[in-house]
Amino acid sequence: MSNAIKLYRHPLSGHSHRVELMLSLLNLPTELVFVDLANGAHKKAEYLAINAFGQVPVIDDNGTLISDSNAIIAYLAKKYGSGSWQLQDPITEARVQRWLSVAAGQVAYGPAAARLITVFGASFNADEVIARAHALLKVIEAELSDSPFLAGTEPSIADVANYSYIAHAPEGNVSLEEYPNVRAWLQRIEALPGFVPMQRTVAGLHAS
Repeated sequence: MSNAIKLYRHPLSGHSHRVELMLSLLNLPTELVFVDLANGAHKKAEYLAINAFGQVPVIDDNGTLISDSNAIIAYLAKKYGSGSWQLQDPITEARVQRWLSVAAGQVAYGPAAARLITVFGASFNADEVIARAHALLKVIEAELSDSPFLAGTEPSIADVANYSYIAHAPEGNVSLEEYPNVRAWLQRIEALPGFVPMQRTVAGLHAS
């Protein structure tokens, strides 16, 4: 797999899944490299040499190293995408940029943080991050009332950036029951050719 893009990731990381999903939607040959977060592999010198922030994911595109999930999916769409993945229209591009900021902000500090508590034992205030998640979901629910995808009529990297943690929000005790538009949007993404799911955990609302 010499021409495959190497993806350094952890299977339970939504940031990693964004990139795995983008690679799969673009039908790009990929070699998955497991980074053992539990044993601190991401903080060792060898890994810090490819990402000084010590985070997953990182891609190695035949010698080109890129880190930060949103930066990676933007790069992949630009380099390998066509149609809606390659944005030409400045208004759509601005909409997408807004949702990339949401993915790095409200999603990270809402549903992603809530899931970090249940899946990874993080010490956030559960009530606070769950409330933040619902505030965000209410906005997304309203915006999806007149648009099938976050940035318009076609799927874009905005959807890829926001999908993973919203789809897995119930693992952090954030119910999606009151958000039919959000659930329909998740299903539209899951129906895209090349969709790959993120590994589920039996945490939060999925705990039996």
